[in-house]
Amino acid sequence: MTAEEDGRQGQRARRRGQGELEALVLSVLGDARTPVTASWVQERLDGGLSYSTVITILTRLHGKKAVSRTGSGRPVLWRPVATDEAGLTALRMRRLLDKQDDRDAVLSSFVSALSSHDEELLRALLNESAPPAPGTPPAEPES
Repeated sequence: MTAEEDGRQGQRARRRGQGELEALVLSVLGDARTPVTASWVQERLDGGLSYSTVITILTRLHGKKAVSRTGSGRPVLWRPVATDEAGLTALRMRRLLDKQDDRDAVLSSFVSALSSHDEELLRALLNESAPPAPGTPPAEPES
C-alpha cells in the first residue's frame, strides 16, 4: 500500500454498527418533548445520516417496539418507548423471554448466572418496585 492509499484509508469515516445508530436515534428522540418527524430527527443528527437511513433505523426501532409512530398518514410522527440503550436492551431481553415456553427456567438460569453485585442490585430494584404486602404499615420517610 502506498503512503497516499494509507492516508485515504485513515480519512475514511468509521462505519457505525446498527446498534450504535439505533442508540443515537433514540437519544435524539429522547430529547423531543412531543412526537416528531424523521426530518426533525435527521436535522439533529448533524447531517451525519441520510433521510432514508433515518427512516430505516426508525422502522427497525418500531419493529423492536422501541419507538411508536402515528398512523400511516403523512407526516408520520415518531416518539420513543425506550429512550436509551439500556431501555432498548431491556426491550430485547423481554422479547427473548416472551419467546420462551418455560419462563421460570429462563429466569432461574439468568439469576443464577448473575454476579453477586448484580444479584444484590436486582434484589434492591425488585424490592423498590414491589407493592407492599396487604396489612403492611406504610414505610416511614427517611430523614
